[in-house]
Formats: sequence, structure tokens, C-alpha cells
Amino acid sequence: MMEIDKEEHMQQSKDRALQFLEKNDVAGAWNSMVADLERHPETKGHSGITLGMKLYLMGSIVSVEKMKKFIEGFN
Repeated sequence: MMEIDKEEHMQQSKDRALQFLEKNDVAGAWNSMVADLERHPETKGHSGITLGMKLYLMGSIVSVEKMKKFIEGFN
């Protein structure tokens, strides 16, 4: 099985996370994004995971709107 490239994987991760936000599930969106990123060798341990976790725990990205902006800006 051929592995998809980093950009395609990142977009798929974002798309899945945004589906959770459509259901107002901010925690689900974040967990989905992290789980997906950890599955690909080029996104595993991405620095945005650490940043996002800090922002999430501080309450900075706990609304649907703020999480959506964070996810869409992820690269």
C-alpha cells in the first residue's frame, strides 16, 4: 500500500477534524486531528500538536470558531 504524502494527509486530517466541529464537538475535533497526525511519519510529533494542546488547556481554542480557525491554519 502506498502512503499518501504529507500535504494530502494533513488535508485529510483537517477535513475529519472539521466534521467534528460541524457537530459542535471541539474535543472530538482536537482528538481526531492529533490522532491522525500521529499516524503519518512526516506529521508525527508535529510542533502544532504541542502548541494546540497548550492553547486548548489554557482555554484559548475551546470554541468551535476558534478551533476551526486553528485547524484551518495548521500546516
